[in-house]
Amino acid sequence: MNSPTASSPTSSTASPPTSSLAAITGERWNARVWGTLVVLCGVILLDGLDVSMVGVALPSIRSDLHLSTSSLQWVVSGYVLGYGGLLLLGGRAADLLGRRRVFLAALAAFTVASLLGGLTSDGTLLVVTRFLKGASAAFTAPAGLSIITTSFAEGQARNRALSIYTACGASGFSLGLVLGGVLTEIGWRWTFFLPVPIALTILFAARRLIPHDTAPESQRGGYDLAGAVTITASMLLLVATVVEAPTVGWGAARTLGSFVAVAALLTAFFQIERRSAHPLIRLGILRAGALARANVVAMAVFGGYVGFQFIGTLYLQSLNGWSALETALAFLPAGVLVAVGAPRIGPVVERFGTGRVIATGMAAFVVGYALFLRIGAVPSYGALLLPTVLLIGIGFALAFPSLNIQATADVADHEQGLASGLVNTSFQVGGAVVLAVVSAVIGNGAVGHSPAAAVAAFRPGLAVVTAIAAAGLLVALGGVFGRRVVGDDAGAENADEGQADHERDSERAEAAVALAEFGL
Repeated sequence: MNSPTASSPTSSTASPPTSSLAAITGERWNARVWGTLVVLCGVILLDGLDVSMVGVALPSIRSDLHLSTSSLQWVVSGYVLGYGGLLLLGGRAADLLGRRRVFLAALAAFTVASLLGGLTSDGTLLVVTRFLKGASAAFTAPAGLSIITTSFAEGQARNRALSIYTACGASGFSLGLVLGGVLTEIGWRWTFFLPVPIALTILFAARRLIPHDTAPESQRGGYDLAGAVTITASMLLLVATVVEAPTVGWGAARTLGSFVAVAALLTAFFQIERRSAHPLIRLGILRAGALARANVVAMAVFGGYVGFQFIGTLYLQSLNGWSALETALAFLPAGVLVAVGAPRIGPVVERFGTGRVIATGMAAFVVGYALFLRIGAVPSYGALLLPTVLLIGIGFALAFPSLNIQATADVADHEQGLASGLVNTSFQVGGAVVLAVVSAVIGNGAVGHSPAAAVAAFRPGLAVVTAIAAAGLLVALGGVFGRRVVGDDAGAENADEGQADHERDSERAEAAVALAEFGL
């Protein structure tokens, strides 16, 4: 990595340090640094906890609220779409309003939405609360990640911090599997109530530990609400169309019209971004090859896993009668591997580069999902599920922290919120879209039918998951065998372009003030 780091003169000129933790470079961190990192890690741990607990509880939610398979996937997709659809706005808001302020406000909203989710008895309202939780997380995630990337200098210190950060997400996911299994046995509502006291504790600690920050004057003012509305609407409509298509018909006028509307909304989004004075995405940032690849692979990583977990949970609980706790324990080894392995990825990335590490992780995903295609009416944990779970754990431990490192490298400080929002958006949107496709492929043939019919319905969904992972592997390999020098130059040029845009914005602001003074 040869671009300016968080502590370089170039970066500090573009965006003054926003906290007292700026430019941390050494391995010895004081208590304040560790305390702040623990608070930030607590939120991603909470996100992992929430997602995995609800995932384990899905069959119980469906039974209690009488939901179909297509309706059930919205309990997951509602959260994912609120998260993915608003992450870019969340990242922009963090850059404009101040990361601490956005972080605290969104965490408070997450707490309220979680409480409401546990109280509702209507499937539609449950999906609404899940969307609100996802929308809240869309502001905490980029704010928290950008606090880290602007506080720790690029290189060893940042890699170490990001490895710990992503490992906490995996630990939360692993813990959520166990807690979700236990709590679902008591009642699925407890999987919604548990995050409330945890979030309140983190909120209290965050107010005391996260330093105050101030957005640069030239960054203030300007929210691309039109861009946020069009991108969120396009994602919601895309998922709804894919879910309804098997019932309505893929060639039906309604389906085709919906796809046309999705394309129109996406086109409108890019036109808005090109013309907006304060775009949600500075489109030039996507020209960096490494950043673009990281975002595409992120879609494949989370999309493949969410689809696999959806199928795996239905297979074990609905078809084979496993309890929620047994299902949770079956998936647990993957989370343990990530929790143990992810914090140690920093030195591996420094030695081999993010490209090779990501490609190796994607290969593990492909092999793991392909092995699960041997699925039968009666599960064999040791021969069938365990190898897949272990390979998924290896894939996440290698790819997840490496993708976060790659996506935020060579990005100027004042656009770290944008870069963080982009990669998180890619994870979540990939999860929503792939889950919708998998749900549409398996339909209702996986529930209420003979074991043989259910397995026959699951296999095409697993084939989709495997193909998505394979596509991600090909993209990752393109970065390994491509011209790495060109990629590095693109990243440096992208950082320079971001710096130039920032300076131009400052010059425009100064010119506007001068004109105003002359009564113009």
